[in-house]
Amino acid sequence: MEKLFEKWANEPIAEKNEISAHGSARRYFRLKGRNHVCIAAINDDVRENEAFFYYSDFFRKKGLKVPEVYAVSADSKTYLQQDLGNQTLYDMLVAKRAAGQGFDKEAEHLYYKVIVGLVAMQACGKEMDFSHAYPREAFDRQSMLWDLNYFKYDFLKLAHVPFDEQLLENDFQRFANELEACGLSYFLYRDFQSRNMMLCNDEVYFIDYQGGRKGAPYYDLASLLYDAKAEIPDDARKRLADYYYHASGLDKRQSRDEFLSALHKFTLLRIMQAMGAYGYRGLYEGKEHFVKSIKPALVNLGNILGNSGLLDGYPELSRVLQSLQQSHELMYIVAEHSAPVLTVTVNSFSYKRGLPYDKSGNGGGFVFDCRALPNPGRYPQYQTFTGKDQPVIEFLQREPEVDEFVQNAAKMVLKSVERYQQRGFANLQVNFGCTGGQHRSVYCAEHTAKIIERETGCKVVIHHLEQDR
Repeated sequence: MEKLFEKWANEPIAEKNEISAHGSARRYFRLKGRNHVCIAAINDDVRENEAFFYYSDFFRKKGLKVPEVYAVSADSKTYLQQDLGNQTLYDMLVAKRAAGQGFDKEAEHLYYKVIVGLVAMQACGKEMDFSHAYPREAFDRQSMLWDLNYFKYDFLKLAHVPFDEQLLENDFQRFANELEACGLSYFLYRDFQSRNMMLCNDEVYFIDYQGGRKGAPYYDLASLLYDAKAEIPDDARKRLADYYYHASGLDKRQSRDEFLSALHKFTLLRIMQAMGAYGYRGLYEGKEHFVKSIKPALVNLGNILGNSGLLDGYPELSRVLQSLQQSHELMYIVAEHSAPVLTVTVNSFSYKRGLPYDKSGNGGGFVFDCRALPNPGRYPQYQTFTGKDQPVIEFLQREPEVDEFVQNAAKMVLKSVERYQQRGFANLQVNFGCTGGQHRSVYCAEHTAKIIERETGCKVVIHHLEQDR
């Protein structure tokens, strides 16, 4: 990785920070030299990497917003790509919920931009060479049955939900036949959800499409609109589905009822596939983030099952899915596997008033001194702003040592969060102080809180003590 960077940038690495892969087997690093920055990926699965290289090159030639691949090692196991920053669409949604804004007009506007990008990507399926696809050229009947069996064995079995094996298999076979008949002529992204969309320079960029293949258009739209953790309101979901219906040109080929029927069936498939992942990664491996995703997935399942006639002709599948909605044992299993919720309180404060008091009564926690960082408060044009305002954010983002400070602080805190969760602790306090508690401490608290929330899923509460006064 280091040699590849030096060859590409013609300079040595000055800074190297590993960043989260969100459960992937790949490893990612942010590499910085004096004049260059990139994201390095290390992955031993060469076929998966080569699919990513092919799709990235194809999409960029079409003018689509995907990262540029800068350099690839001789064995194709290490590559350098464009750094798109740290904020995903999911991060923005979480921040809006924390601020009490919810899924507002700004969020919905971004989703319209996402849909425009999705339509353009899907249209590429008519020109692509899917021999590069991994692990299969098409999301066809076989792929659908793999997903359905994933749900059966990795969720239903692990959650102790009873079913008749043969009757359910009969329904799965018919269901896969019906879905495959919807056509397979589009590019299917496969994991089109808010964590795989980066917000960079007022644009939405798409990442993690290496599992793409040929398929039907409805699956990716279902993944976007019924993303369990995105919590899109039902009225907004309907508007977005209608926007896609017209933007994709499907309104010229099928009625709205036909479109919605196909969308709802693929939504059901996507929810079952996701629940298979939640069962394996959550109920089996014990990963809290996946266990916590089960409840919102059940809410989405309940919403989609409310569509009249959706499961007509699938008696055992209908019975099993309805039983999930009423399973007290499943709720007990989820509660049993879920670790106690850890609340991380992140404060900004002024050293002039002393250290913050820990209201939880535990004492301790982290205190990070931001006073050594460049101070925008020394300049008149920034004195009326705080670290949450764009002029101050841009000032501090231009200073490499500020990002290094935040990343190092977050790395220390994340280690403690992991141990606190394992030991069942309920509270952890993290404090950032500067001279006036207005610029540097506020900025560092905001950005560290986002990292903690993104990486752990625990509850994060932010207080800016000087502003609160």
